[in-house]
Amino acid sequence: MDTPSTAYLDHTRKLLDARAARARERAEAARAGAADAGGAPAGGGSGGGASSEGGGSGSGAGGDVASLSWERIAADAEELRGELRDLAFDLHDHPEEAFEEHHAAAALAQLLRAHGHRVETGVGGLPTALRAVAQTPGGGTSAIEGDGDAGDARDAGPTVAILAEYDALPGLGHGCGHNIIAAAGVGAFLAAARELERGVTGPGRIVLLGTPAEEGHTGKEHMIRGGAFDGVDAAVMVHPFGYDLAEHAWVGRRTMTATFRGISAHASSQPFMGRNALDAATLAYQGFGLLRQQMPPSDRLHAVIDSGGRRPSVIPDEARLSVYVRSLIPAALRDLSARVDDVLLGAARMAGVDVELDWDIHPPSLPVRNNHVLARRWARTQALRGRTALPGGILPDSLAASTDFGNVSHLVPGIHPMIKIGPDDAALHTARFAECSRSGAGVDAAVDAAAGLAQVAVDMLNEPELLAEARAEFEAAGGRLAVADYLG
Repeated sequence: MDTPSTAYLDHTRKLLDARAARARERAEAARAGAADAGGAPAGGGSGGGASSEGGGSGSGAGGDVASLSWERIAADAEELRGELRDLAFDLHDHPEEAFEEHHAAAALAQLLRAHGHRVETGVGGLPTALRAVAQTPGGGTSAIEGDGDAGDARDAGPTVAILAEYDALPGLGHGCGHNIIAAAGVGAFLAAARELERGVTGPGRIVLLGTPAEEGHTGKEHMIRGGAFDGVDAAVMVHPFGYDLAEHAWVGRRTMTATFRGISAHASSQPFMGRNALDAATLAYQGFGLLRQQMPPSDRLHAVIDSGGRRPSVIPDEARLSVYVRSLIPAALRDLSARVDDVLLGAARMAGVDVELDWDIHPPSLPVRNNHVLARRWARTQALRGRTALPGGILPDSLAASTDFGNVSHLVPGIHPMIKIGPDDAALHTARFAECSRSGAGVDAAVDAAAGLAQVAVDMLNEPELLAEARAEFEAAGGRLAVADYLG
């Protein structure tokens, strides 16, 4: 078996290293300026470096995260380090797949309750989803908790959701680091809640949403359709990775199966009496390969033949393909889906068999729409933790996977930054990355991310202009797009 070439990844790594070095040089000057102004960094992350290229608060007014608010939030996150470590390692030691995260949901709820928060379970119709709400004193009712309407909630200030994932991968456990996401999300909520309790923020709410079944099952879309995101004005979360990135490309994804049905016959004595379903599946698979020649770089298409007969002496009367269709562009995702239909229908006709097309076994996911305003604010918080959160466009868009956060990012302004927990060649969905998810670097990342997410969330309560600017960018990018209306 040939060893895959690493030439493309090696080239990408060199490009990243060169650009990161330039970003660090600029960030060192920015951090020195913050220290001179009395805002020396609190804590110290594992990532090394400083802020994003381009810097900026993401808002024209205020926005200095090197402030008393930052010092309090960073100190609160550090104080939670031991509990966040225990939570991350507990989830790592008890991996649970999509919709089965009962231990994880209970562990999150236990920690939240230990800090005095009420926890609602079964949110959005998913048994392992949960919600906790922190509200400023005198902030009025909250539609998020079901005791008010959305208008009442907005009158009392914005609602910012912090998202926590905790499902694991089949056979790999936490090879995608969702245990770190959970710890970071819970830590961010607890740190932000303390700041709200002090009565020093603007009016509003911080909501923690525990979102199960990200891996392959689009759990967040189920929660969207179940009303869990009603009344939310912005959403933030973080994902572990081999680099610190303020923004990263994520492709939308649709799943489907094609079942070909023909006529069985003896493959030797009367093959002419059969209609070979496996022939149709093979033709479709080859057709996908030819289709890729004309696909734009933003698109991806991959398939496997799940079944295609049991004995060589019997012409298969049934064969099945499982197909993933992906794109960085919502419209292209829809267009590519139509071309896939054409290939499958054409293959069935050539083989003389019938075909049944079953789209969206799980709800589709949209590409992530990164909000640059909020991403710049995140990058500044990470600079104060000693990290270089690189801006979008540095890591090639071709190195993109899918996430159900894309659907959330088309409902409200949101960010999904990446935080370094291990070597840059430790890839997601590998045993090596699972090891990084149970490490000191992983704990450092959870604490740094907790501080950063909490600060971004609190800033949206303190600075109406920050959320307004993020919202303006969101609307300019196309505004609200519900996947149920767009792709079905």
